[in-house]
Amino acid sequence: MRLRQFSVATINLYNLQLPGAALNPNQQPWTVAEFDAKIAWLAAQLSTLDADVVGLQELWHRDALVAVLQAAGLTDTYDVLADPANGDRIVCAALVRRGLLHGTPRWVDRFPDGVRLESTSGEDPQAPAIAITIPGFSRPVLNFQVELRDDRPPTEVFVTHLKSKLPTAVYNEGWYRRDPGLYKPHTTALGAALSTIRRTAEATGLRVLLTSVMKDSDTPVIVLGDVNDGQSSNTVNILTEQPRYLVGESRGGADNGLYTAQTLQEYRDSRDVYYTHVHNDLRESLDHVLVSEQHYDNSLRRVWLFDGLTIYNDHLNDEDHRASGTTDHGLVKVAFRYQPYAP
Repeated sequence: MRLRQFSVATINLYNLQLPGAALNPNQQPWTVAEFDAKIAWLAAQLSTLDADVVGLQELWHRDALVAVLQAAGLTDTYDVLADPANGDRIVCAALVRRGLLHGTPRWVDRFPDGVRLESTSGEDPQAPAIAITIPGFSRPVLNFQVELRDDRPPTEVFVTHLKSKLPTAVYNEGWYRRDPGLYKPHTTALGAALSTIRRTAEATGLRVLLTSVMKDSDTPVIVLGDVNDGQSSNTVNILTEQPRYLVGESRGGADNGLYTAQTLQEYRDSRDVYYTHVHNDLRESLDHVLVSEQHYDNSLRRVWLFDGLTIYNDHLNDEDHRASGTTDHGLVKVAFRYQPYAP
């Protein structure tokens, strides 16, 4: 196998679950009609995307994903990576074009040993001690390899779904119940802080996983997913380690850095029209494709040249995603072509 070009995509499936089966608290199960609409819409999107690797978030049941492939006529096109999706929790999943999967996929629940969020001193003597005890990911990270060319190392792919910005509900916590008068006016702030802390910890956990693969190696890496934060957020900065973007005659690349496809596309466009989510009329880019230096145009170790990013987000104008079968996130597709750096 020696591909000359390939593409990846990421899709938040908006709770793809079998009809009648339980979803999150306070969410009604899908009716048969709603499920059928979701299947038809997702099938059409997959056919349009025609990506070689598709990272998926918010999958509840493998059979629901299989139904999408059947509706699209793509059953023989993709390997389905969705082992833990038995309907009782949300998982990350993926579709990999047949013949590309290398090795066995794994789902990582626990943070790696290198994650320790604790400080008693630091550089600021006025800062109180801090200790965060979060042992793992809200949604297990999916990690697998694809072999795009037999003359190059396999590419490591990570599919992630970090904690949302939705404030964590605290009204059932023991400390809240003991003094609701004190805490009730502040539930939004407290809940938002908890969600942000959790998302930051999860980004750190994923970053440690990435570093273990990327540091001092030529292994190509791609991260696909809904990180629930924007391109310049601290969440994304933790994941990418903020490499420099060089232009003109400059040549570089960061061994341990990741480059956002959004930024790579902005170098090609005269204006930024990238958004994948709308909430309270605020358009944000929450869904990302992050790539290592092997996919960065100006890297000395470039193997794949960035060949464009496409956002499918017209459906975000739908007022009722349940009725239309659409998702509440835009779909992101990024293409590359084989063109190693030549000095």
